[in-house]
Amino acid sequence: MSTAPDLILLNGTVWTAGPARARASALAVTGDRITAVGSDRGIRELAGPRTEVLDLEGRFALPGFTDAHVHPVIAGIGMLGCDLSGARDPDAYRRIVRGYAAAHPHEEWIVGSGWSFDAFPGGLPPRGLLDEMVPDRPAYFPVRDGHSAWANARALALAGIDRGTPDPADGRIERDPDGEPTGVLHEGAMGLVGDRTPPVTAARARAGLLAAQAHLHSLGITGWQDALVGAYGGYPDPLGTYLAADADGSLTARVRGALWWDREAGLEQVESLLARRAEAAEQGGRRFTAGSVKIMQDGVVENFSAAMLEPYLDSCGCPGDNRGLSMVDPALLREAAVRLDAEAFQIHFHALGDRAVREALDSLEAAVTANGHTGNRHHLAHLQVVHPDDIPRFRTLRATATIQPLWAAHEPAMDELTLPFLGAERGALQYPFGALHAAGATLAAGSDWFVSSPDPMHGIHVAVNRQVWPEELGEPEPRPPFLPHQRLSLTDALAAYTAGSAWVNHQDEAGVLAPGRLADIAVLDRDPFAVDPRELHGIRCVRTYVGGVLVHAADLGPR
Repeated sequence: MSTAPDLILLNGTVWTAGPARARASALAVTGDRITAVGSDRGIRELAGPRTEVLDLEGRFALPGFTDAHVHPVIAGIGMLGCDLSGARDPDAYRRIVRGYAAAHPHEEWIVGSGWSFDAFPGGLPPRGLLDEMVPDRPAYFPVRDGHSAWANARALALAGIDRGTPDPADGRIERDPDGEPTGVLHEGAMGLVGDRTPPVTAARARAGLLAAQAHLHSLGITGWQDALVGAYGGYPDPLGTYLAADADGSLTARVRGALWWDREAGLEQVESLLARRAEAAEQGGRRFTAGSVKIMQDGVVENFSAAMLEPYLDSCGCPGDNRGLSMVDPALLREAAVRLDAEAFQIHFHALGDRAVREALDSLEAAVTANGHTGNRHHLAHLQVVHPDDIPRFRTLRATATIQPLWAAHEPAMDELTLPFLGAERGALQYPFGALHAAGATLAAGSDWFVSSPDPMHGIHVAVNRQVWPEELGEPEPRPPFLPHQRLSLTDALAAYTAGSAWVNHQDEAGVLAPGRLADIAVLDRDPFAVDPRELHGIRCVRTYVGGVLVHAADLGPR
């Protein structure tokens, strides 16, 4: 080395995430690159008079985590508003909503987010409950998973929604037995009210992005793929927010944007997507790119909009007539995949149900037939139910499986709102991480935050244990492991959150700690391989570096 390093980390465990999953005890950083990985003695000798030397005292350094499917701007805006995500029951919702409304008497609407289906018996809030909380103004609250929303009577009236309003093609208005809207709007029906809410200002969107970025950095996350860059359901298009932050240097993470595919339009929108990608390249390009297109092919199981090969069961356990929604006609989906692939877009599919997964894979098969293997690194996110016949196709089609491990556990949404309506046979096909890995699929990982915790160690805990820790559920003992044969090893789970997700984001210089690679590094307070697997969720990030620059530091405390 011709110059001394700017930073040296010593006396710890350095997990490289490279092909050999090698370990070292120290590394050196010069500028934005890793310049050496090795032993304490060899690395210490490289230090110069201005080198910062950090004694890890046995802590664990690894490549910075990359979240392959997340919504930070939406999450950040939610953090700044009436946020219900930390509450679990209607009484807590009442307290938070009423308190927020009282503290903001001049807001025209009360808008928030983060409630959960499993907070209510039967999975849905009763009609009139939000009117009780907010009687004097329209109110609108998207659910935690972003696929439904809750509106009060004033909001429904402003949108002109009554018992005679038809369901949109890509959504559903929840109704009581008399046909009256209850206030819950699913999928495309969300926009009937959401599009009428006061627009989020540019300043608030920017504040949301920066708040979310700080939170993600505090978890060791150095990059992500924003899975919805476009306007949807009352949420603002974050493209301008990202470009402004990239231009002025306040965007410190490495971000790939997935441009939203308009389900009400066809192939004619490709020209607009090309223009938006070019705009991102011209005005950003330092930390933000927009080389992906997000196609949401179905919904979620909890509101019966995930697209299934066979019908959902009804409350009596009998097959009904609802197979969920294919948001994009499968024939158009195949045409879109061929065209987007030819234009060098990565396609980022939302696919939860087994029919949606098959339709997405069929579209990629059409793209491979037309264009060959182009190396665009297409990926399917969520993958809740995958038919066994489709698991080998991921490797054949070179489609990455982007998993959200935190959901693969027995918890209220699974046990009360999912398994009874899928049945035992289909319920046993959920979140087949182990089978996908064994079949040779590339795994990436993400959180879908604001839907669920963005903490990678939370997701890794469930990937390894197939259990949520009991404190999270407020229960004295853990629930049984969920399909434990689908566990991932700790090594494979960490690799999915680091090298796998960086690869999906086309960040080929990140995701691995090796000389010449970008110095995107997370330091954890403990070695995950040295703790009881049941304690993985408690591991914390104490340092995060992006390109060798410290973007998060926690109190190291005594060792």
